[in-house]
Amino acid sequence: MLIAREKRRTNVAEYILYMWQVEDMLRALALDIEQVDRHVVSQFRVDEKTKLEIREWYDNLIAMMRLEKVEKSGHVQVVKNMVNELVELHYHLLNQAADAKYRQLFLAAANNLLDYRRKANLPEDVSDVELALHALYGRLMLRLQKKEIHTQTEEAMGTFSRMLGYLAARYKQMEEEEAKEFQ
Repeated sequence: MLIAREKRRTNVAEYILYMWQVEDMLRALALDIEQVDRHVVSQFRVDEKTKLEIREWYDNLIAMMRLEKVEKSGHVQVVKNMVNELVELHYHLLNQAADAKYRQLFLAAANNLLDYRRKANLPEDVSDVELALHALYGRLMLRLQKKEIHTQTEEAMGTFSRMLGYLAARYKQMEEEEAKEFQ
């Protein structure tokens, strides 16, 4: 909860990747709040009130996963909505806004995205943004398993990171501008 809140505030792409990791962790713990309490919540060095909030957050996420039938795979709707918002911003920056910097970052990643789509055997309806997120999540999993990542793969991931980093910064800017409008 604490990490998710901070990532959500600062970088939506990192938040999405973090939430995918949390969903997988909850699956590994059989969506059992007692196991989550024992293996995750107990590790936080915070006061009891905050621990209770953290436990409640995980418990609510587990309930959401069950309700949305993503116990085995997939993502909760709130996270999918954020991916969709990034996809919309991606198309807006490329088409309506004609953002030259973003276009340059996307073009630098384009061939790597095509290669990754082919290697991962993902369908054409998976957006380039989601494709980049999938690739970076895969790299994160390889790193956690302490597996070797080839230089060429790291270079491709760098293009995805730069593209998503810029997109996340523009997303944050957009949210801040919207917040000012409502003040």
